Amino acid sequence: MQHSGQWETSSAMVEQWGRFELAISAPEQSDPFSDEVWSAIFKKGSQSIQVKGFYDGDGVYRLRFMPEEVGIWSYVTASRVPELHGVSGTFECTAPAADNHGYVTVKNARLFCYADGTIYHPFGTTCYAWIHQPEEVRRRTIDSLGRSPFNKLRMTVFPKNYSFNATDPVEFPYEGSPEEGFDFARFNPSFFRRLEGHIDELLAMGIEADLILFHPYDEGRWGFDRMPAEADQRYLRYIIARLASFRNVWWSLANEYDFMTEKTVEQWDALFQTVQAEDPFGHLRSIHNGTRMYEPGSVVFYDHSREWVTHCSIQHWDVTLVREWQQAYGKPIVIDECLYEGNVPFRWGNITAEEMTHRFWEAAVRGGYAGHGETYLHPEGEIWWAKGGELRGGSPKRIAFLRLFAEQLPEESKPLFTMRQMETIGVEGEYYLGYFGIHRPAYFTAELDEGGSYEAEIIDTWEMTITPVEGVLSGTSMIELPAKPGIALRIRKLH
Repeated sequence: MQHSGQWETSSAMVEQWGRFELAISAPEQSDPFSDEVWSAIFKKGSQSIQVKGFYDGDGVYRLRFMPEEVGIWSYVTASRVPELHGVSGTFECTAPAADNHGYVTVKNARLFCYADGTIYHPFGTTCYAWIHQPEEVRRRTIDSLGRSPFNKLRMTVFPKNYSFNATDPVEFPYEGSPEEGFDFARFNPSFFRRLEGHIDELLAMGIEADLILFHPYDEGRWGFDRMPAEADQRYLRYIIARLASFRNVWWSLANEYDFMTEKTVEQWDALFQTVQAEDPFGHLRSIHNGTRMYEPGSVVFYDHSREWVTHCSIQHWDVTLVREWQQAYGKPIVIDECLYEGNVPFRWGNITAEEMTHRFWEAAVRGGYAGHGETYLHPEGEIWWAKGGELRGGSPKRIAFLRLFAEQLPEESKPLFTMRQMETIGVEGEYYLGYFGIHRPAYFTAELDEGGSYEAEIIDTWEMTITPVEGVLSGTSMIELPAKPGIALRIRKLH
């Protein structure tokens, strides 16, 4: 090795989809946060992957890599800084632990899966500014998430200035202050180290971190929503260098992107292309739209068909449109915001727990996924959707109940249209999971294979009960139902 700086690695052995890290002490450069300071080439056999490093403050430069194949990997660094140039070595990538399935990717037009092929069904919640709250609130947020059914968390990188969330964050991502302004060329490594710690905490609980990279909820208070284009690009390159090796990271370009009116569609295209180009591991990429409910032209979608968009992240109150969006874009549909369970005096945040549960089921049987949020008034303004803390609503445990059925669906399931009186997903002739929603029939007639034998179960989605239907079904079969809203029906062929 030809170098003069002190260096260390995370380990000589890293599990598949784990994180290898190289850290080197070197003098701080005049522009240490430039993405051109140093990089490395990682090789295994014919594979060659370039990864950019970053400055972590206090004279320490770091570089991270997520190995996707078992075996011996080699690396060599390149830099204009002598201490960072020509550092080489090897490490062994070992088999993953039992609970490590890799990063999430798109399997097909409807489904997600982990890198090892295991199907992943997103059951997410929104907790925008939780990382910007005091430590005590963050601890309760993590505890609540650990007891929840959620395996995805939408969260902002930048702090948020909005209803019920008007306090300054515990620290900022840039050097500077609200009073004196921020230096968009100098990041605050302490902030990003804390962000990384929280992402690892989520990983330990099996939760994907859906990171919202930009948002409009600044309104000139800090200026993060109106940075110059080069500052936007520098920020993306820096955060991707720091976080692309975290296997549970997703990139959401923006929340309510169309409310950031100073950015054109062409600028959003350029930001998407930067994320795509800079991330050597190809994490999921999406963008979320705003709505002005009941106004003409109230929903302005980004063109999700563009090749740098991996899946559709949608805000819309009508989850019955899943199939239309699926046909339009041919990508998995996640309605990350379908209104929130709560009682705030805003139309988007005061639906009942029953309605939230209903929307999750409606999306699921149409082949999509809904997202949760909770907005109950709190005497100290601590609302889950904004700050985290504790979940208080009635829908999470019902969402956990739905998740059981979603994860038992055959992999080849798709929306079906033969069970005409209920929305259904499954495999024709083999497996049907249907939902009656607001309808409350006293009975249902199932047209089943005459030569097959089937069992049926009546599911009360609110009471969370499963009642087997007596006997074996075949051919045209009438099933008595409770004649109440929120009933689902599962029919499975006996083999």
